[in-house]
Amino acid sequence: MPPVVTEKQVLEIWQGSLQGRLDLKTVENEPVRVVYPGRRNDDRGADFRDAIINTGGERLKGDIEIHVKTSSWWTHQHHLDPAYNRVILHVVYQNDTVRALVLENGFKVPTLALCDYIGSNCGASIPPLIPCRGAGYRWNIRLMASILDEAGEARFFARAAGFREIIAQSGAGQALYLGIMTALGYSKNKEAMAELASRLLLQELEAPLIAVPDSEQLAWCQSWLMGMAGLLPSQRLGYKPLSICIEDWEEKLEKIWAEGGMRACLSIKDWHSYKVRPGNHPVRRIAAMSYLLLRYRQKGLLSGLEDRLKEVKADSGAHFLEQALLVKPDSYWGCYLDFGIPAVGAPPALLGKERAADIIVNVLLPFSYARGLAEQGEKVLSLYRGYHAPAENTLIKHMRQQLGLGRYLIDTARRQQGLIHIYQTMCLEGRCDVCPLNNTSG
Repeated sequence: MPPVVTEKQVLEIWQGSLQGRLDLKTVENEPVRVVYPGRRNDDRGADFRDAIINTGGERLKGDIEIHVKTSSWWTHQHHLDPAYNRVILHVVYQNDTVRALVLENGFKVPTLALCDYIGSNCGASIPPLIPCRGAGYRWNIRLMASILDEAGEARFFARAAGFREIIAQSGAGQALYLGIMTALGYSKNKEAMAELASRLLLQELEAPLIAVPDSEQLAWCQSWLMGMAGLLPSQRLGYKPLSICIEDWEEKLEKIWAEGGMRACLSIKDWHSYKVRPGNHPVRRIAAMSYLLLRYRQKGLLSGLEDRLKEVKADSGAHFLEQALLVKPDSYWGCYLDFGIPAVGAPPALLGKERAADIIVNVLLPFSYARGLAEQGEKVLSLYRGYHAPAENTLIKHMRQQLGLGRYLIDTARRQQGLIHIYQTMCLEGRCDVCPLNNTSG
């Protein structure tokens, strides 16, 4: 009788004990070497994301799907799901079919069967081969903290350099607006938000806004943003509101959009809502931007936020800057989560403290540094270095767990950014041999 192996065990083997082995071959008889196993996926699609393997004479980056048996690929109908089109390797314990693995887009993917390499013990007592795994339990914590601070600085300066290029190409206002919109998209809708900001420019929103009566400014701004995003109720195929009647606010936005004669640059298909919390829904984030534009309409978004930064005092910087970005649920958005979907209980903020902190750390501070204002440079760096650690995203949590670090050490935004920088410049490039975290022993 064959040994009973669970998918969880196969997951653990892939994640911790195959990196660097030279004896692995796919069922197609191609050598395969695991450079980086990737990180667990908490969204639709394969089990691991951002993995790196060498096989068939080339280096591949993408997703890894795990099963006990190869046939589960078809049983679970992954071959019909485009969410699995980034899979570069199917890892199983036992290969029980001769069928070639095919993605929804028609590409074929190799399979690695572990039973010939692992045996029935299924990973018991096999040491982890990722060099930095558990480093926090055995390495010099003070040195590690210094490395994370240095990596966090490197990421800050890299982001500032990126903003400097956008400022040179598109102007400072558009660069700031693009940065904020992208950050409002969080991880799943950042590309769509960036596309919207690139197609509906800041000057196209701010210049006409002055000519619109005060009472109509919010509706006008929100209508243009929602309409260009393709997220108005009339732009959604099969839209059926859960509310009994259409609210006046919805009619108002639809009327403004129809009279403007504009065409949407995106559609509902461009936006992701799977496993997206109500507070992160793109409709609410776009509504948040309309309120920010209205808040700073007198001076403009750029001058308004730069003035707030000038007023910041070192002992209250974080709170003061977050207040400049917070947007509470108001009127229609205080009653509805999305168009026609009533909120049950208190609705989430359109732009809350967590997202405000993320925008400050990833956009406002590096953008301000990139502007090259001499009187602001040291102040901005000081604010960044002392900024508290915002809520963890999945990538930061993954890196902290991989290294075996407690939250007490990752207590600043700079160190969180350092984890991200090391992940992107070392882990994703398979550069364990030169990673500073591979040389911080005792």
